[in-house]
Amino acid sequence: MLRQEIPINCIQLLSTEQAWHYQAIPFSKSGNTIQLYISDDTKDKVDELELVLGHSVQSIPISTIELQQLLGKYYRRSQKGGFIQLNKSGDFLDNLIKEARFLDSSDIHMEPYEEKARVRFRVDGILLEKYQLEINTYPGLVNKIKIKAQLDIAEKRLPQDGRIFFRDNDGSQFDIRVSTLPTLHGEKIVMRLLSSTDTQSNINELGFRQEELDRYLQGVQQPNGIILISGPTGSGKTTTLYSTLQILNESSRNVMTIEDPIEYTLEGINQVQLRENIGLTYASAIRTFLRQDPDVIMVGEIRDLETASMAIRASLTGHLVLSTIHTNSAWGIIARLIDMGVPSYLLADTLNTAVAQRLVRCLCSNCKYEAPLLPEDWPIHYRPSQVLSKHWKAKGCEYCHYSGYKGRTAVYEIIPIDQELAQKIKNTDLSINNLLKQKGIRSLAQNAEALIASGTTSIKEATALLYNGQ
Repeated sequence: MLRQEIPINCIQLLSTEQAWHYQAIPFSKSGNTIQLYISDDTKDKVDELELVLGHSVQSIPISTIELQQLLGKYYRRSQKGGFIQLNKSGDFLDNLIKEARFLDSSDIHMEPYEEKARVRFRVDGILLEKYQLEINTYPGLVNKIKIKAQLDIAEKRLPQDGRIFFRDNDGSQFDIRVSTLPTLHGEKIVMRLLSSTDTQSNINELGFRQEELDRYLQGVQQPNGIILISGPTGSGKTTTLYSTLQILNESSRNVMTIEDPIEYTLEGINQVQLRENIGLTYASAIRTFLRQDPDVIMVGEIRDLETASMAIRASLTGHLVLSTIHTNSAWGIIARLIDMGVPSYLLADTLNTAVAQRLVRCLCSNCKYEAPLLPEDWPIHYRPSQVLSKHWKAKGCEYCHYSGYKGRTAVYEIIPIDQELAQKIKNTDLSINNLLKQKGIRSLAQNAEALIASGTTSIKEATALLYNGQ
């Protein structure tokens, strides 16, 4: 049984390498005394630890198994082996980025408060607090980030966006998208790590069921029409779009994109950065694209009638248009566009494929185990579409940093718009659940149940999806 949470300021008393070397974990500091959890093998190193820490040490022996669990939770090593050395000066920023990369973190959050600043990593969609910094050192760190991102260090009142081109010691290169936001106690920084390997994502590995992938690819191979992917921020829509562009990126096609921001650069595709402050909007970019003899147009997001109208115009003139939109379900795309003011007859003639997408964390393959499934394990008032006698849980281990999850997979709902559904759209008849069932279209909830049944994810992780689609 793991003990109560250990404060970050105690964890930072030892580096990752020191904690594993001495098999010791500081958990409390009072005056000049530091309390440590230690293993039996560390008892003879207490004097050495006092020299390392510069304080008196009070040691509390615990079992080797429990100590290993705590080390795995608080002093994470990279999956490649080796340790990440961090300190508050010198190469702190570079090492912080390297550690985030080793932990497969997508974002680094730096947040100032009245007396301290904290650093958090987003790993598999969940924010984990990693470090606390003295507030008087934080402005210097912000300035260093701004200089690297070519931002104005004198401007502290307005948000800014920039990019850092980072080269790791192993020769790998990747971009970091930097966003600053003025807050009460200083500027909050979010750095999104954009790996170049993500641009090469194989569409077969994103999480599509084969039947859904076939439906989606049929839409992608059409010469014209609109393919819309819906989902909240961080649901993997951009990855799906880029994977689709990889399929369409042939020398015989002219592929053009308008994005905000351009997250990944793709060789052979003409990418344009949105700049609304100078009049370069989604709609104006599409209008210009139509004079550039395009075959495929990708629009970062449809969020107003003007953009939607231009996308429809492009599809009516023989172009394939890919974009995203914020709705809760695939069929909800139609209601959203009609609500924007798009005529239903135009939507029926141009919408090619409607897609809903979410991301769920995968159970750790190293520590997951089967458990009997009881009726009360399902979310309250939820009625599963299939009867399951068992489900999967995870204990937590060093491999998954004791979270029970490792990696994520996408969950899709794919609706190809055929003549029957197009007629429903023309008539603005949006009650089509029974028709979708007849056509074998599986909802997000049904696909989430399939992932639960296969042991890919847990009921707890998929709860939001289970309610979406009932």
